[in-house]
Amino acid sequence: MNFVEQAWDIFNQSIKDYHQLDNVDTLENNPFQTNSLEHFLYTKNWIDTVQWHLEDIIRDENINPVDALQLKRRIDSSNQKRTDLVENIDDWFLEKFQNITPKNDAKINSETLAWAIDRLSILALKIYHMNQEVIREDASAEHVAKCSAKLNVLLEQKKDLMTAIDRLLIDIENGDVKMKTYKQMKMYNDESLNPILYQKAQKK
Repeated sequence: MNFVEQAWDIFNQSIKDYHQLDNVDTLENNPFQTNSLEHFLYTKNWIDTVQWHLEDIIRDENINPVDALQLKRRIDSSNQKRTDLVENIDDWFLEKFQNITPKNDAKINSETLAWAIDRLSILALKIYHMNQEVIREDASAEHVAKCSAKLNVLLEQKKDLMTAIDRLLIDIENGDVKMKTYKQMKMYNDESLNPILYQKAQKK
C-alpha cells in the first residue's frame, strides 16, 4: 500500500469512527502514535468531519442567534486548527525530504503536499455523505439518480487527485519538484492583525 492509499484509509477510519455517535461533541480517540504522520492524518480528518457537521448545524434557519454566534466562533477556531495541522504535515514532509537536492530545473508545485492531502480529506467526506444520499430509503428516485451521478464524479476526482499526489511525491523524491512551503498567515484570528480586534483593545 502506497502513502496516498494509506492516507485514504485513515481518513475513512476517522469518518467511520465519528459516525458511530455522529455528535460534534464526541472526543477524538486517535489510535495512532502521537506526532506520527498517521496521527496527523487522522486528526486532520477528524477536525474536517466535525466541522462538516458544524457547518450543517449553523445553516438551520431556525437556529437561535446566540447559538449561531457560538458555532461561528467554534468554526473559526476549527479552521485555525485545521490550518495549523496542515502546516504540521508539511513540516513532516520537509524533514523527510531534507536531504534531497532539487535539480537545477526543478519546478515548484502550485500547492504543497499537505494542502493536496487536505483536499483529499475533504473529498473523503464528500464521497461518504454523497453515498449516504444515494442509499437514503426516504429519498425520491430522482434524488437518488442525481446523487448517484454526483458520486460518480467525486469518485473520478478521487482517482485523479490520488494519482496527482502520488506523482507529486515521486517528483519531489526525484528532485524534479522543489518542496517549498509558505505559512498561511491567517489574520482574522490574530488580535494584532485584525483591525476590529486591535482597535477594540486600543479603546480599553
